[in-house]
Amino acid sequence: MPVSEVLKFNHVSYLWDEKKAKELEGDEVGLLIYRSNLLGADLRLTNYGGGNTSCKVSSKDPLTGEPTNVMWIKGSGGDLGTLKKSGLAALYVDRLHSLKKIYRGLAYEDEMVELFNHCIYDLSSKAPSIDTPLHGFLPFKHIDHLHPDAAIAIAASRDGKKITQELFNGTIGWVDWQRPGFDLGLKLQQCLEQNPGIRGIMLGSHGLFTWGDTAYESYVNTLEVIERCSEYLVANYGKKKPVFGGNKITALPEGERRKKAASLAPVLRGFCSSHARMVGHFTDDDRVLEFINAKDLEKLGPMGTSCPDHFLRTKISPMILSLKPDEDLSDVEIIKGKLFPQFEAYRQMYKVYYESCKHPNSPAIRDSNPVVILYPGVGMFTFAKDKQTARVAAEFYINAINVMKGAEAISEYTSLPRQEAFNIEYWLLEEAKLQRMPKPKALSGRIALITGSAGGIGKAIAKKFLDEGACVIVNDNDASRLEKAQEDFKKYGKDSVASVVLDVLNADQIHNAFDVAALTFGGVDIVVNCAGLSISKTLEDHTEKDWDILYDVLVKGQFLVTQTGVKVMRKQAIGGDVLNIVSKNALVSGPNNAAYGSAKAAQLHLSRLNAAELGPYKIRVNVINPDAVIADSKIWEGTWAEGRAKAYGVSVAELPAYYAKRTLLNEIILPDDIGNACFAVVGGLLNKSTGNVLNVDGGVAAAFVR
Repeated sequence: MPVSEVLKFNHVSYLWDEKKAKELEGDEVGLLIYRSNLLGADLRLTNYGGGNTSCKVSSKDPLTGEPTNVMWIKGSGGDLGTLKKSGLAALYVDRLHSLKKIYRGLAYEDEMVELFNHCIYDLSSKAPSIDTPLHGFLPFKHIDHLHPDAAIAIAASRDGKKITQELFNGTIGWVDWQRPGFDLGLKLQQCLEQNPGIRGIMLGSHGLFTWGDTAYESYVNTLEVIERCSEYLVANYGKKKPVFGGNKITALPEGERRKKAASLAPVLRGFCSSHARMVGHFTDDDRVLEFINAKDLEKLGPMGTSCPDHFLRTKISPMILSLKPDEDLSDVEIIKGKLFPQFEAYRQMYKVYYESCKHPNSPAIRDSNPVVILYPGVGMFTFAKDKQTARVAAEFYINAINVMKGAEAISEYTSLPRQEAFNIEYWLLEEAKLQRMPKPKALSGRIALITGSAGGIGKAIAKKFLDEGACVIVNDNDASRLEKAQEDFKKYGKDSVASVVLDVLNADQIHNAFDVAALTFGGVDIVVNCAGLSISKTLEDHTEKDWDILYDVLVKGQFLVTQTGVKVMRKQAIGGDVLNIVSKNALVSGPNNAAYGSAKAAQLHLSRLNAAELGPYKIRVNVINPDAVIADSKIWEGTWAEGRAKAYGVSVAELPAYYAKRTLLNEIILPDDIGNACFAVVGGLLNKSTGNVLNVDGGVAAAFVR
């Protein structure tokens, strides 16, 4: 009878598919990848990018033709949930073991990592990770090393070793905390030799090793051990004392929390961006609220995390805001005045931590701003170089909360000692990994809201910004059009794109759009006013309604969106860009164009006025003047094209060629051309330019500004 028929799991997910596994029978590496993906799919088992798995198989040595033992293991970086064969490293097991002969001790740990390369079997495989010897020195065919919250809660408790011994009746070994590396691999081997027959090893403050003779046996063994840890924690929650000491404050209602968070996020982002521009993430997850509203927050928060994987992404400790949940945030300068000393104190704490723990060869101090910011009664903010890193940091801190909750329930939580934490954070191997990371794209860390971005010019601008690394709030006043556009943006992922219905004449929707930007990404850096419409009629045929809608959407809409966007930028105090998509018609007179042309002229001059006013805040205001961008544009639907064709004495079908021929370059202008122009303005090379007009019209001499 398959084990799956008798096993019942309440705290982990059993995902093994017998049919799928049968298809992979005989392919141990394929089963390793399958098992890894299942384990990575359950965040209760391991966190994003954390842990590693391996298998050992007999393979033909390409040099001798003889069978040899090869270990396939998750390589440096990567995530178990999305692991593919290209993410594995393959090494000769005997060569890995032969490194023991030349190992010179703890002081020379890092030099061993380079020697792993001499053990590589598959030259096209991924670079081996620091955990390679931890798997290589254990004899089992299949091994899982995970960071489950339930296991780490025991591993990070003061009585963790004793609890592990009693809970598993001696079938799980224990190895005290030690930084991952060659020596820790030897310690695991020693633990196994001293405790033959054990089913796994708990690493103090770190994680769990489990194994099996087959991929399935290893998978089930892993689930069983974590399930047992989870059951033990659940049975003890609130038994000795209230969770986290009980509630100290009550959370605001959800709507109020999110409104408060949206208002504060840009201020926090500004402080956190003092070293480099950061992107934010906000969560008011129930687990976060339970922790930040508790009496023990002041005790546990400053202690920091225990597991190295948690710590590397969340920094030495979070910053806990002294603001009250119902604090009035309307006066930004008062709030900044309250927060400034807190940020300065955190930065000073971090500098003291660095100076007191650094080694002669330590890398230079990094950004001293917090990654995790806790607002009791409201939620948790995290800030990092991009949205994914900020979101993952939040996930890791929730893991840390789970660990603290469990450890406090069964014993007493212990965090990683500061020196050990520093040795991980400023590890030369970690620094080398950071130095190898690709150079950020031009708009990395920038957040853009582009009105009318579900189609035409707006969509092209949004795609260009996304391609260059920005986060974008896509919007349109047409919900159905916005929904259809989701397919075009799906490839960029949830960490780059947010969407919201936005009518530029609806004040509530404008404020909501910027709240979405603040809650999703932390604020906004670039506002592009692109939403528009056109009406082409003779002076006699123009109605008052025509006039009003054109001036409302083009001029008033630009004013309202800019006004709200600038409020966010000023909260951040890190500058910004306003780009207005105007038209050559702002400068050129033509027939049948009284309302549209004059509204465009108003847009252009409003841009100049805003540039003059916002310069002291490092907010640049510039204009892009397109002409005759017909592709995928709502402007060219209905009577507009007919009106322009009639004005120029050509057919609608002849309009694109007509417009191209009247330009100096004889070119048809496409939405992508406008997207490229917008990027040219905000991409970093024109940071000292404001109040300018960039024509993208193929060359219309009458539209030259000077």
